Amino acid sequence: MNTWTTAAYLVAALLFVASLAGLSKHETARAGVSFGITGMVIALLATAVAAFDSASVVGVTLLLVALAIGTAIGLWRARVVEMTGMPELIALMHSFVGLAAVLVGWNGFLEADSGHSDLTGSLLAIHHSEVAIGVFIGCVTFTGSILAYLKLSARIPSVPLTLPGKTILNLGALAAFAALTVRFVISPGAWVLTAVTVLALLLGTHLVASIGGGDMPVVVSMLNSYSGWAAAASGFLLSNNLLIITGALVGSSGAYLSYVMCKAMNRSFISVIAGGFGATSSSAATVEGVHREIHAQEVAEMLSDARSVVIAPGYGMAVAQAQYPVADLTRRLREQGVEVRFGVHPVAGRLPGHMNVLLAEAQVPYDIVLEMDEINDDFAGTDVVLVIGANDTVNPAASEDPGSPLAGMPVLRVWEARNVVVFKRSMATGYAGVQNPLFFRENSQMLFGDAKDGVQSILAAMPARVGT
Repeated sequence: MNTWTTAAYLVAALLFVASLAGLSKHETARAGVSFGITGMVIALLATAVAAFDSASVVGVTLLLVALAIGTAIGLWRARVVEMTGMPELIALMHSFVGLAAVLVGWNGFLEADSGHSDLTGSLLAIHHSEVAIGVFIGCVTFTGSILAYLKLSARIPSVPLTLPGKTILNLGALAAFAALTVRFVISPGAWVLTAVTVLALLLGTHLVASIGGGDMPVVVSMLNSYSGWAAAASGFLLSNNLLIITGALVGSSGAYLSYVMCKAMNRSFISVIAGGFGATSSSAATVEGVHREIHAQEVAEMLSDARSVVIAPGYGMAVAQAQYPVADLTRRLREQGVEVRFGVHPVAGRLPGHMNVLLAEAQVPYDIVLEMDEINDDFAGTDVVLVIGANDTVNPAASEDPGSPLAGMPVLRVWEARNVVVFKRSMATGYAGVQNPLFFRENSQMLFGDAKDGVQSILAAMPARVGT
């Protein structure tokens, strides 16, 4: 049975690697997801079959009941969740991984403490260090993910918590964890592990609470990495090679994605880990000016005279479910000989790749969806830019106002285009809580209302203005 289980785990691990490789490109993403699902099914079945060979009837029954309940809940949530709700759902799922790691860690300690473990000497010391590290990572992931979920779902304000000396608090918590871990390895005790648990829960809460809304996509990516390392720690405690491999894959890929996103936002990777960015600056300049409003008929006229159009999507497009009429507008313009491209910021939406998934769902061709670095130099030669639901990612204050909370963050330079039309419900600030001077530029005009309705109104007005 062990041989068959090991073989199944090896196949599952290879499928997980193939899944990551497939997800690296639009064209192979669907196959990548299929590989990942297949690998997880094989892993679960192998674990269940192995349990029949070693566990009691009660244990096997509880395992099957847990699998059935988890499967039912997962299928239900996958069916009812909207694309706009994916970021907070993923953050919540990360919290489950963290909580599982905490429970596995405590179980490992209680098993050793009760004398049911065969480990002795240095092996027992290593086991206790794994327990402390696993519980710590799991707790940070758990509370950090819960805070991220609450912020992303707007259940609590997205503004960062700025406690005095917050960096010292974080570093002090890490130093205290190191000291407690040494104490736990030398003399294991429930009170020491309880102290590690409470400390990590507070640290996870403070880390994410200290980060503002504009940086939450990076936080979700980093929490994904934390959940992977928590799973790997559980794998060591359970002597499960597949869990170690899977956790390492998730942890390393999540860390690398966070690093890439930090570079795109001109943020320090270390600051992300330490929760040291996102604080609102009191020196940000006050934006004053008068905006100009435009209507769908006028936008249709503008597009009829354009030779090149760039669409910059954001979270507002996802909320309005406007990706389908946007795809229709794209096809209509391309049929008329207009060059249409999309400029997608690395953190557009509230999840890495959020906009890419929406556009692919609406069957927008992959080759016209460009990243920020690929499109930024072309805005100066663009006739019309349609900013649909984006705000912070097109804010010129990021490069022009050193006191802005967004200062230094690379953004889409849409204001360099001949005309900019901003689709927005109101003049309210974006998720980062920063006013956007783009709205008051001479070449910018505001199309107020629901983005989906606005695009559909433009489509309805276009036949009379655009040639056959």
